[in-house]
Amino acid sequence: MGLPPLPDPAVVLGASASSWRDALRTAGGALVASGSTTDAYTDAMIAMVEQHGAYIVISPGLAFAHARPGSSVLRDGLAVVTLAEPVVFGHPHNDPVSVVLGLAVAEVGTHLESIGAIANLFNDPTVTSRLAEATDADQVRSIMGVSTT
Repeated sequence: MGLPPLPDPAVVLGASASSWRDALRTAGGALVASGSTTDAYTDAMIAMVEQHGAYIVISPGLAFAHARPGSSVLRDGLAVVTLAEPVVFGHPHNDPVSVVLGLAVAEVGTHLESIGAIANLFNDPTVTSRLAEATDADQVRSIMGVSTT
């Protein structure tokens, strides 16, 4: 499967966030706006960081927000949020964060495929900075190799 589609409502560029929680709320809001999740999924993404720490900051400047599949996931979804000003998540090496990916998947098997696709995409160390500089949703989709539907 790879990565889910990335419709326009799931792309938020130049967002303002005063904290990592605000950044995750923006990513969760983009997933909700795209019809992928309910607000409960946003709460679950925040709870994962509260419980497990800043493990979602997977490389310099990049946070990969997600939670477990469940009833708050309506369909597989991807969101990309770039931040006007980077935000500290508390990671010892990869802070501050300028790009937040939100991923929601309905089934565990798909979850693992999507995580693998994200890992492959971000093997290129220029992807995060290119996303941070993107000026529209089409450019984001082109960088990530995903479609709108």
